[in-house]
Amino acid sequence: MKNDQSGALALVGSGEYLPKLQALEQELLRLGISRGKSKTYIQIPTAAGKEGDDRLDFWRQRGAEQGARIGCEVKYLPVLTRDDAHNPQWIEEIKNAGLIYFSGGDPVHLCEIFSQTPMWQAIVSAWQEGASLAGCSAGAMAFGGKIIGIRRSQMSDGLSLLPEIEVIPHYDKFLGWLPDRVAAAIVRKDANTALLGIDENTALVLTDKWHKYGSGNVHVLRGEFEISDEPFPIN
Repeated sequence: MKNDQSGALALVGSGEYLPKLQALEQELLRLGISRGKSKTYIQIPTAAGKEGDDRLDFWRQRGAEQGARIGCEVKYLPVLTRDDAHNPQWIEEIKNAGLIYFSGGDPVHLCEIFSQTPMWQAIVSAWQEGASLAGCSAGAMAFGGKIIGIRRSQMSDGLSLLPEIEVIPHYDKFLGWLPDRVAAAIVRKDANTALLGIDENTALVLTDKWHKYGSGNVHVLRGEFEISDEPFPIN
């Protein structure tokens, strides 16, 4: 789905809206602005939609704090149902945003809400027209063709923005917490995709090529996938 006009795309292992990843998020926003988008940071907390109002408020506040540190407008879009993903006002707000960010939670729930909706199409179109797009944890998993069975035992369909990959976020933690499920994902015989493990506080960022950013590593666990030796540059 990427074209010559597409913006940056970030798959983040953990740490959304935290000071330790502020430089990454600020640079993603700057890249969106450089392609004609506004100084607006869109928060989409859908993956946490089943976790209750307190958790949603947590994400709203954390995003607002990051926006204040960056010095940009933040718009929080509580897309919690499929009807919400048809909201014309929110779809309009997405179109000119510099950065659109999906935070963590349940990737399957995220896909159930967004799959084949006008809002998802608007997000893809905005990215193809220069906006930066990021997904952390569940958000990163949802962008792939399949969601591996880490939180749930079975695999599920992703949004297929990147149909050639599958993602394990928090890889340095999940490897210790759920080693059997990680191993099963790596050796799956029917897979024709690359499986990527992204450590906490680490991102894999696509611009002209894929670059790593952050304190951890990105692991190619299955298949072929090329990552530049040069880290993601921060201007």
